[in-house]
Amino acid sequence: MSTPRPLPERDLAEITLLAEDDLRVLEGARIFVTGGTGFIGTWLVEALLAADRELGLRLGLTLLTRDPSGYRHRRPHVAGDGRVTLLEGDVRIFTASEPHDFVVHAATPTSTAHTPTERSALYANIVHGMERVLEAASAWGCPRLLFTSSGAVYGRQPADVLRVSEDHPSGPDPLSTEMTYHEGKRAAELQGALSTEAAQVDVVVARLFAFVGPLLPIDAHFAIGNFIRDALDGGPVVVEGDGTPVRSYQYAIDLVAWLLAILIRGEPGRAYNVGSNEVVDVATVAKAVAEEAGALEVEIRGRSERTEPPERYVPDCERARRELGVANTVVLSDAIRRTIAWHRNS
Repeated sequence: MSTPRPLPERDLAEITLLAEDDLRVLEGARIFVTGGTGFIGTWLVEALLAADRELGLRLGLTLLTRDPSGYRHRRPHVAGDGRVTLLEGDVRIFTASEPHDFVVHAATPTSTAHTPTERSALYANIVHGMERVLEAASAWGCPRLLFTSSGAVYGRQPADVLRVSEDHPSGPDPLSTEMTYHEGKRAAELQGALSTEAAQVDVVVARLFAFVGPLLPIDAHFAIGNFIRDALDGGPVVVEGDGTPVRSYQYAIDLVAWLLAILIRGEPGRAYNVGSNEVVDVATVAKAVAEEAGALEVEIRGRSERTEPPERYVPDCERARRELGVANTVVLSDAIRRTIAWHRNS
């Protein structure tokens, strides 16, 4: 087994520079993180630890995980850090009596549930998980909670909407069981809004779109991750569909900087899209990965027989830029280059 590697020091240092003012607000804080062992949570946790070393923030982190032993094997440099406490438990029923100053609820079960049983479990996990996290935060007197929601709450993006904004009235079909994940996230957002309205816990919402960076799974349902896997294997880079769907990808350091800005300065009861406005179709993404990996071949297996415009999944991030002053600092080509380099050095 290869030795687990920390995230790139350069990337973590850049996050500290980008988010220094927000990070300093966290000085002396105890932060409770669900989903701290996934892609987003791991980036956030390792960025906080790196910033603590650089800025002397005196942070304490509690990571909720169902498998502490497995996490110790995957990220031993985090699990063995004295500033980190691993709490074993399920997000729906965990017990944690020690108070915390901030909560980041980033526990997100897979959206690829196929059977009725899996879909019911997925919905219950999202909704009951949010219920329990809010209950715990209220008991601790925690004033602020960041919930990582999803661009999936908008449902299928209308073809005439180039970038979907937070105020767009679209939504998933509530009678489609394929929309279980989408509806679960919508329900959890409502739970947060009710908590904010009742002056229990102020909840700010980050609606996440598509991302790229070290630790993004390269064997799952993430197209760009699968392209990177193909490139690492020497190609060809395979596009299973026709390559026409439109996406945008934010690099992980910008993702973390935006999440910190939303946690500290986002308006309670308000949602912020998190992602990139650098729009590309999937075929172009595959070609960019192939080029950065060494001019590899790209194989597009699907045929375009569409009679309607391509599917889009692109956020309008103007609210976050205008209200929080955030920006994307890493373009897609550089994001791909950094991600491939990290894998090759692993």
